[in-house]
Amino acid sequence: MTGTHEVFNQAPARVDVNEFTGNPALVDAVTRYGGGWAEEELTEIGALVGRAEFQRDAELANTNPPVFSSHDRWGNRTDTVDFHPAYHRIIGDAVAHGAHTSCWADIRPGAHVARAATFMLFAQVEPGHACPVSMTHAVVPSLRLAPELAQEWLPRVYSRGYDPELRDPATKSSAIFGMAMTEKQGGSDVRANTTTATDAGDGTWLITGHKWFCSAPQSDAFLMLAQTEAGLSCFLVPRRLPGGAANNFFIQRLKDKLGNKSNASSEIELDHAVGWLVGDAGRGVRTIIEMVNQTRLDCILGSAAGMRQSVAEAVWHVRHRIAFGRLLIDQPAMTAVIADLQLEAEAATWTGIRLAACWDGAEGSGETAAFARLATAVAKYWVCKRGPQHSYEALECLGGNGSTEQFPLARRYREQPVMAIWEGSGNVIALDVLRAMARQPDTVDAFRREIGLAAGEHSVFDDHVKSMDALLGRIRDHPADGPRLARRVVESMALALQASLLLREAPGNLSDAFIRADCPRIGVRSTARCRRASTCNRSSPAAERVRVSAVPPQWLRRRRRPTMIRTRPSPASAPGTPSRTLRGNARAFAVACCCACRAA
Repeated sequence: MTGTHEVFNQAPARVDVNEFTGNPALVDAVTRYGGGWAEEELTEIGALVGRAEFQRDAELANTNPPVFSSHDRWGNRTDTVDFHPAYHRIIGDAVAHGAHTSCWADIRPGAHVARAATFMLFAQVEPGHACPVSMTHAVVPSLRLAPELAQEWLPRVYSRGYDPELRDPATKSSAIFGMAMTEKQGGSDVRANTTTATDAGDGTWLITGHKWFCSAPQSDAFLMLAQTEAGLSCFLVPRRLPGGAANNFFIQRLKDKLGNKSNASSEIELDHAVGWLVGDAGRGVRTIIEMVNQTRLDCILGSAAGMRQSVAEAVWHVRHRIAFGRLLIDQPAMTAVIADLQLEAEAATWTGIRLAACWDGAEGSGETAAFARLATAVAKYWVCKRGPQHSYEALECLGGNGSTEQFPLARRYREQPVMAIWEGSGNVIALDVLRAMARQPDTVDAFRREIGLAAGEHSVFDDHVKSMDALLGRIRDHPADGPRLARRVVESMALALQASLLLREAPGNLSDAFIRADCPRIGVRSTARCRRASTCNRSSPAAERVRVSAVPPQWLRRRRRPTMIRTRPSPASAPGTPSRTLRGNARAFAVACCCACRAA
């Protein structure tokens, strides 16, 4: 049918853009933390993932999810997981550009920063494949604890090749790793695992039991936990044994998940599966601790990448859509929302890259390691928990289009919650922060010194830090209050960290906006200004449209934000949920120009 109407006032497809050079926060952070040497390749990756073909592959990989087959047509057990070719193209590109292990294979200053940026660029457009990419990256510290296994497997893990076929490991030059830790009865409490491992007497162990969540079951090998006589231990379990025979690793089914559709998550059973001990027997949790830190960092990076996708898609739409006689970006209410989204995305990006930088140089030793141990858990809690709400606000900017599956933000909205659950949900992470502070007091000192680098730069920030210190003192003096206050403490620490980073690194007006919108004394009409607030003088076509004069000055006077630290939860909030909520007009003041400029 033709001639009924003309299609107009729809935003063009956001394709053939460079996702790296178009993200000034990421560019600035990479340069600041020693990864500037990778700018050329990151620019190449940014162009790759911004292509229409790559975005189409991302859509195909999610609309055609993996399919499990337990047997072939003759009745032979196969335990295969088949993926759409688009998935293989995406993960192949990610591996070719070192999104998995480039920082371990080519150690140099800024290597972890460059790898983090690479990971973020791929995860921004297609997050499902990032799961096996992240796990392959994270297993390296654990494998190094078993020199013979490291000698055999690390060259394959470092490879830039991608070969999805399962066969004799000796015939493969590359490998992808998965993980299988949690069980039905335990979840995050891995010490409750019932899977057992028996010494076979020939250097191998026979593992029997089950795993409730096994990520990426198509991988070449897995790290998993099992009980031995010495206690919980870590093992390397390949899908194919030397010689090519299938290991006794049986997939029961794939999980039907809320999001993360392109990635296969499974339930498995092990019936005397052959494995090799990694680290010392009875020290399984100690063996995987650095692996967990790496995957938690990737959760932060993945959430930050999702925030970037959300705000980029939102600003693209509002720059091309007219409503009520004006471009949406020129509507003060929408200007405020975009500024709000960009502030949070920028803070998450700086946080993730700063934490990645902790692993460069001495690979996280001494003071840096102490800071990273605590800050990674703090940021994992906050950034990942903010992701779903952030994606929803961005989705709403697209109106009805945002809720349809043909636009990427519906997929992103379903994707973001998994980052908050993977490697420890909110309570687990908050309690882990308390444990770290109690067992390793040096982590608190290191964290406090890091945020103290911005002391005196902004009075509202200084007041927030005092409030944070009061909370930390309270749980130190009254440990029994710790679990009840855990979330409030971690939220306060996360906001202090982000504010400190933005004060030191971001344009002045942007850091001022973030602090006045997020720190606890925001509701008192503070007139405090950042000392660098006048230094942001960026200009762009977006900045010309998002004028300071478009923001009614009365909005500044009406800003009534809930405090981040309070003695009782807000009646409007569910118990235990973050007290902060996104409210577009809360941040709509003079800095909207800077924020929307950087989001465009």
